Amino acid sequence: MNTSLTPPEMRLDNQICFAIHSAAHAFAQAYKPLLEPLGLTYPQYLVMLLLWEKDDRSVSELGAPLFLDSGTLTPLLKRLQTQGLINRNRDAKDERVMRITLTEAGKALAEKAAGIPTAMLCAMKGDLGHLTTLRDQVKALGQALRTPA
Repeated sequence: MNTSLTPPEMRLDNQICFAIHSAAHAFAQAYKPLLEPLGLTYPQYLVMLLLWEKDDRSVSELGAPLFLDSGTLTPLLKRLQTQGLINRNRDAKDERVMRITLTEAGKALAEKAAGIPTAMLCAMKGDLGHLTTLRDQVKALGQALRTPA
């Protein structure tokens, strides 16, 4: 007989934070085989998505939507530059600002990555409407947690 002395609100399986953490881990594992042929890690993929959406951004413009500071982004960006996917240059108007632009190879990689969202949709085995609603709910939850009470 396995009787827990832990109240339900203190059990790991009842924690929404753990459910989201576990799902985030599962996402990283699901993306890995899709990104490895492109030579990208999941965080690098997120940066590339932003640059494919709008090229020529500052480090802070990349960091804000990803909730990453420049200290976390800089090593990641240096690796993307070493791979020949981006250029890092000082802003002509303000040398304190580092501008990130796609190289031709970085632009071309977008075509190779184009099938990833569909592959992930299939891996999630859900319908688009349900997954869109879930995404919006998780985004709202994150926003609520970032907003001071």
